[in-house]
Amino acid sequence: MAGGTAIHTETSVWEIDPAHSSVEFSVKHMMMTTVRGRFKSLTGTLTGSEDHPEGCCVEVEIDTASIDTGSSDRDTHLKSADFFDAEAHPKITFRSTHLEGDPRASEGARFRVFGDLTIRDTTMPIALDCMFEGRGNDPWGKERAGFSAYTEIDRRDWGLKWNQVIETGGVLVANKVRIEAEVQFVRKED
Repeated sequence: MAGGTAIHTETSVWEIDPAHSSVEFSVKHMMMTTVRGRFKSLTGTLTGSEDHPEGCCVEVEIDTASIDTGSSDRDTHLKSADFFDAEAHPKITFRSTHLEGDPRASEGARFRVFGDLTIRDTTMPIALDCMFEGRGNDPWGKERAGFSAYTEIDRRDWGLKWNQVIETGGVLVANKVRIEAEVQFVRKED
């Protein structure tokens, strides 16, 4: 029987600071201008070992009804069954499955996070292109780390198919949606 040495690495839990984080999206309207919006309410955790970041896990929940595009009529429509159906599907979730690259390399390090995005009870794999923005202690002694991420998705893959043909032959709402996130995590006290 071969012997082995157990390797123990500390696992840390970091929580999203919603006051210093954002998840935003942009989509073309009438194929000529870009409409931007954001979700005002999100929570999430990053759990992992600093020695083995490839095994980290990121879980994020977004309140669908917190959508804000700067237009109450548009927000109401986006919350309806034509789009997010916020009453029946109150959460959008992301759960990572693995990452490529080393976010610990240095400030500005680029890496990719792969995971499952669930919208309207439909789960599809996506890849987020990420950047490590920095790490440090705030004035109250809490350790923080910042990351940015972006991806593009086709909204139809998640059942967001509502659209209207416009007179010029295009569509009212583009299918490609760009998602951008700026998140700041705070390390939980042990």
